[in-house]
Amino acid sequence: MKTAWIAGSSGLVGSHCLQGLLDSPEYMRVIALGRRVLPIQHPKLLQSRVDFAVLDPMHGVNDVFCCLGTTIREAGSRDAFRRVDYEFVLSLAEAAVHSGGDQFLVVTSAGAAPNSRNFYLRVKGEVERDLAKWPFACLHIFRPSLILGPRKRTRPAEVIGGIATRIFSPFLQGKLVRWRPIHAADIASAMLHAAQKKSYGRHVYENPDMLRLAAKDDVVFAHESG
Repeated sequence: MKTAWIAGSSGLVGSHCLQGLLDSPEYMRVIALGRRVLPIQHPKLLQSRVDFAVLDPMHGVNDVFCCLGTTIREAGSRDAFRRVDYEFVLSLAEAAVHSGGDQFLVVTSAGAAPNSRNFYLRVKGEVERDLAKWPFACLHIFRPSLILGPRKRTRPAEVIGGIATRIFSPFLQGKLVRWRPIHAADIASAMLHAAQKKSYGRHVYENPDMLRLAAKDDVVFAHESG
């Protein structure tokens, strides 16, 4: 029986992931790390209010689910965005390593690349690159495109983007299939299934990989590197 940490459990993917962890018999204890306490109670849930900027080693952990993320508009500036999507994620990784964590699962973005001209995708690529420097037995990276699902706050650009991508999704074939929208529940399900597989090294999941995992298929990890 394992212990899981989850960060970002108030978000769209994180809320699904948290519920999945609480329902899973694989986990004896689930520790939700956040800046505020969520209105959720469960016998195996422990909520810990933390400052991700100065996150210290704490309760022992096996698997870490990182669903932290914001937008430049919500954060208020590029620097504030980078603080959440880069600095806080690496702070979580450091605390996890020093707390005994051996598996780290993180949501980034389709198109993430440390040399991208797009600031958002560059930050996502940089965090992927630098997470690989930490000695986890396994690092799982999930790269969704537009994430579908009910949000607490409506983002007009995402509403417009969602309509457009639904219309053009059938035309996104081959390498472009990774840009199809994906439901938050499918991403969370893929993360939970990936965590249960006995694998090592670095694994990257694009949309088709996540959908196969969410469907409980016997997935061959097509995007692996040591």
